[in-house]
Amino acid sequence: MIDRIRNKEKAILVGVCHREQKKEQLTEYINELAFLCSTAGAIPVKIFTQNLNHIDAATLIGSGKVQEIKAFIEAAKDINMVIFDDELSPSQQRNLEKEFKCKVMDRTGLILDIFADRAQTAYAKTQVELAQYEYLLPRLTGMWTHLEKQRGGIGMRGPGESEIETDRRRIRKRIALLSDRLVDIDRQMTTQRKSRGRLIRVALVGYTNTGKSTLMNLLSHSTVFAENALFATLDTTVRKVTFENTTFLLSDTVGFIRKLPTFLIESFKSTLDEVREADILLHVVDVSHPAFEDHIKVVNQTLTELKAIDKPAILVFNKMDLYRQYDQDGKEIPFTLEDFKNSYIAKSHAPCVFISAGLKQNLEELREVMIAAIKQENKKRYPYLTV
Repeated sequence: MIDRIRNKEKAILVGVCHREQKKEQLTEYINELAFLCSTAGAIPVKIFTQNLNHIDAATLIGSGKVQEIKAFIEAAKDINMVIFDDELSPSQQRNLEKEFKCKVMDRTGLILDIFADRAQTAYAKTQVELAQYEYLLPRLTGMWTHLEKQRGGIGMRGPGESEIETDRRRIRKRIALLSDRLVDIDRQMTTQRKSRGRLIRVALVGYTNTGKSTLMNLLSHSTVFAENALFATLDTTVRKVTFENTTFLLSDTVGFIRKLPTFLIESFKSTLDEVREADILLHVVDVSHPAFEDHIKVVNQTLTELKAIDKPAILVFNKMDLYRQYDQDGKEIPFTLEDFKNSYIAKSHAPCVFISAGLKQNLEELREVMIAAIKQENKKRYPYLTV
């Protein structure tokens, strides 16, 4: 990783506007891809976009755009990779690599690379390794040269640096081994969750980089790793927290993101079981992000896939200190906590709380709302007790 930081790879980003992706969304998606690219340790140097009525089966973007990108790569001479925001089929990836003569990867491959770099515990590393192999298996044909150890770099971590990819049979055997290992881990994690007693469980969920880990540290007085980067947290952290004689378990989980593949969700099953088995969800939203409404939809969609959408949830709009609103002349309009409470955001997303975890603003109101929700859940669970 240190060598890669000293010699950062240069990347071209490619986005496609098609029937399922509107023009307004394309800029936002490409900006997010650039953030993912920077998080992985590369420098995005050029963005190409393509409007398509029909996806090209061979190259996704069509021969004309391929030649345009190829000409740019040949002229620049220092481009290491081309990253597509849309998922590439194995054949499309091979065809593009032949044309560009450099590494080609898609959004899923980039996310997997970040996961490989962020995984700290043996548990997280096992989950990431399984996801990597499942992603690589259909792409093995013609990939031996670009999986060579000496090529290295983004997309080459973990499985790409071993001899195991030389044989499909051995890959499948490794996948089976990792799957069995995760079944054992799932069993251990389930036992651990059962041993936590009868305390109410509260899980932090949300889009990646919304400040979940920072909020976790504030509420539980712990030291979970947190930074302004995508997927800073992969490992689930659970802490016992007490507010005014109200004790509960608080867990921090991996952030969600657009276009998160199903197999990746399955690989992180045990981590996401913290969400499935939670009694209350704290859905953390970066209210300063221009696409925060879209982020809410993405998280709710993922919660639906996890069958956790019906759980009691509190929307926590974080980073209110970074929220900006401007008048017709471009002059910034001051926005106070009261303005937030009277805004369409509050009226559209009740119950909700507005905070700034970074500046520790309005955390007391959040604690009060959490205490009320936890007491309500305790009444449902133990109606014969006075809470």
